[in-house]
Amino acid sequence: MPIYKRRRSALFLPASNARAIEKARTLPADVVILDLEDAVSPEQKALARDQAATAIRDGFPMEVAVRINPIHTIWGEADLALMEDVKPDLLVLPKVESIQNLPSVGIPLWAMIETPLGVVHSREIAEHGDVEALVMGTTDLVKALQARPLPGRENLMYALSQVVTHARAYGKYALDGVHLDFRNLQTLEEVCIQGKNLGFDGKTLIHPAQLEVANRIFSPSPEEIEWARRVIAAWQAKDPDQGVTVLDGMLIEELHAIEAERILELAT
Repeated sequence: MPIYKRRRSALFLPASNARAIEKARTLPADVVILDLEDAVSPEQKALARDQAATAIRDGFPMEVAVRINPIHTIWGEADLALMEDVKPDLLVLPKVESIQNLPSVGIPLWAMIETPLGVVHSREIAEHGDVEALVMGTTDLVKALQARPLPGRENLMYALSQVVTHARAYGKYALDGVHLDFRNLQTLEEVCIQGKNLGFDGKTLIHPAQLEVANRIFSPSPEEIEWARRVIAAWQAKDPDQGVTVLDGMLIEELHAIEAERILELAT
């Protein structure tokens, strides 16, 4: 059975902020993303790079990722060279638009899809062997589309569904984009539910206050866990000569048993 990692919450924090890095080790984030890109001013790029390297060497209780600057920038090559040395668990690449943007560094890659070209080429990006996850960059995508931010994100449904579909087609994780209104936990919950319904594994976040909502929504609910247990029990008890069974009047196939196993593994 595949190993299903919890990626319910992936918290961005500026690697230039030493206090935020230290606090992150105590937070219930599934993944901490040390940001060298958007959250760091040009004057602090070198400091952020060095602090990220030190933090990785010191270790984290959760998975740690680093979002580097685009490789074609004056900071990107230095970021990449140092990360090859310190080896974070994951490397987050901004504005990936084709497989030509994917370096070979021996670190699992999270490719951010935040431009129209990235959406168009998300299939080939997901197919690439070094890519472990596709990550929506919804803020930049809205701007690139010359669209308007909408509470229900109706204008992003095509892109969101496209990215999830291509991630699933090649067995990769898919993470939803950040919610900028970080003090409004009600609207965060609404978009987390929307993301889960679309098939995302979790959500990227910009503030620790958002962690509880994302972890709760992207965890299996008690009802889902109970359903999964009953499906597994019914599947194990079925006639071995039959390829299906029935539970509560509904046909249960192998695909339901596989999904039930995934739910139970994520619940542990």
